Amino acid sequence: QVQLVESGGGLVQAGDSLRLSCAASGRTFSRYGMGWFRQAPGKEREVVAAISGSGVTTYYATSVKGRFTASRDNAKNTVYLQMSSLKPEDTAVYYCAASSSVAVTTLRGQYGYWGQGTQVTVSS
Repeated sequence: QVQLVESGGGLVQAGDSLRLSCAASGRTFSRYGMGWFRQAPGKEREVVAAISGSGVTTYYATSVKGRFTASRDNAKNTVYLQMSSLKPEDTAVYYCAASSSVAVTTLRGQYGYWGQGTQVTVSS
């Protein structure tokens, strides 16, 4: 069982940066691939970034590549999403999720544990 708690969301202006954190419970955090998803009003939840259990391998959606960076500190049971050059279209509720696979995966069905979400609003 893994419990996830996101933090770091807020209201920022276009071009600003923001760092999201996701703290996980449990002693085997490094065994879980982690993902960051977002859901804007009226839209499907989409994967933004994913990171392997070791943190060596990452994936980024095309829309955020070069602007967002996922990282993790397994000693602190925490995964991060550093977001820069934010755009109004990045406005969404952001969720972190833990996968049963230690490898990077973008498949929502492989993520069995989800946080409660944190709102990110980017004004123009």
